[in-house]
Amino acid sequence: MAKFWNFVFFQAGWFACIIGAANEQVLWPVIGTLLYLAIHIWRSEHSKLELKLISKAVIFGVSADTLISNLGFLYFKDAWPSVYLSPFWLWTLWALVASTVNGSLSWLRGKPWLGALLGAIAGPMSYEAGIRMGAGSWGPNGQLGGLILLAIVWGVAMPLFFYWHKRHVSANLRQNQ
Repeated sequence: MAKFWNFVFFQAGWFACIIGAANEQVLWPVIGTLLYLAIHIWRSEHSKLELKLISKAVIFGVSADTLISNLGFLYFKDAWPSVYLSPFWLWTLWALVASTVNGSLSWLRGKPWLGALLGAIAGPMSYEAGIRMGAGSWGPNGQLGGLILLAIVWGVAMPLFFYWHKRHVSANLRQNQ
């Protein structure tokens, strides 16, 4: 049942942040999403490990989205905290994705090629959906290039997040022996 709710809250957070960004009203969607993430981490069996995974995923995502945006492939609405960084609302979406590694996407554990394939397809589709809903637009360097870069980023991200999770769990087990 926890995996079901993880999926539901992921979807709710995604839609709330995208609709909020499209209307330049992201404060409440971001607060709601961060509240869910805090509860998710608190209720996690290994809270510290979950927080480490989410933190690494956010750093990875902010770096990737900022690079793609600064290369002229993506434009995001509601660009707080800076026009030179990906927006904060998108940071929360990366955290939400990381929260699914031990939740609704845990079935991908041990299947890196499938994770890479699904990431390379679903990641860019998610950005395209967000753009069509008004949360951003393709930049002057074009949609095709942006989709290719996003496919690469997400094709790397999904297996990387599962690798980080496995590494954290292994290190935690060694530490507790």
